[in-house]
Amino acid sequence: MVDSNNTITLYQPENGYCYNSDTHLLFQFICDGLDKFKNINGSLLDIGSGSGILGLLVAREFSKLSLNQCEIQDIFEFLSLKNSQINNISTTMHKGSILDMEFDKQFDIIVSNPPFYHSQVVKSQNENIKIARYNDNMPLKNFIMKTSKILTANGKFFFCYDAKQINEIISICKDVNLNIEAIKFLHPKDNKNATIVMIYARKNSKSLMQIYPPFIMFDNGGEFKQEILDIYVKCSTHSIKVNMELVND
Repeated sequence: MVDSNNTITLYQPENGYCYNSDTHLLFQFICDGLDKFKNINGSLLDIGSGSGILGLLVAREFSKLSLNQCEIQDIFEFLSLKNSQINNISTTMHKGSILDMEFDKQFDIIVSNPPFYHSQVVKSQNENIKIARYNDNMPLKNFIMKTSKILTANGKFFFCYDAKQINEIISICKDVNLNIEAIKFLHPKDNKNATIVMIYARKNSKSLMQIYPPFIMFDNGGEFKQEILDIYVKCSTHSIKVNMELVND
């Protein structure tokens, strides 16, 4: 297992969807949510693994977790497996749509930075980006319902989504016995509306919801807030863009 101080190197497509700051901040949110638990172990599933960044960060931080990844796109299945290999973090890949899969086990922790842009917004013409960013292929309700089904009895679920859909998120989680224990909003600046909400839900929980202080990305001068810079340092990721057409050839 990679030491938590080591950089995670990640190959990403030169012309396609690449991870962004959302994933780094979601990772920190996950760490905060798991902080009160003394012994984090069991099975971890990253839904929509992309290049593998989120699952790899969590597996590096909590080395007793057994990493599983789920990915629908061939290009990202390849990259998730490649990035796991070069960072010496073992994983089990589940290829295809999570909505269509039948598992012979349940998972203790599920994490995801899913495609959350609403299907009615103007879409990228890049098919790779379209699948990774827009929720046509994984509608919110189906996503949450499936996650609840494959979580263990007290399983933990961490994900981020469009902040404007928070009301629907709360309603769906309640319907499928997922209790939201914590939420955190991401604002571009302190005078701007939230763009993303981060959710920590737990199956069969009765805890009251905590609303964490928000992430604020930039100060008034347009520079990253110190908290955000500190998270980037903690994540310690290094991206390498590759031409996937050459790789596939």
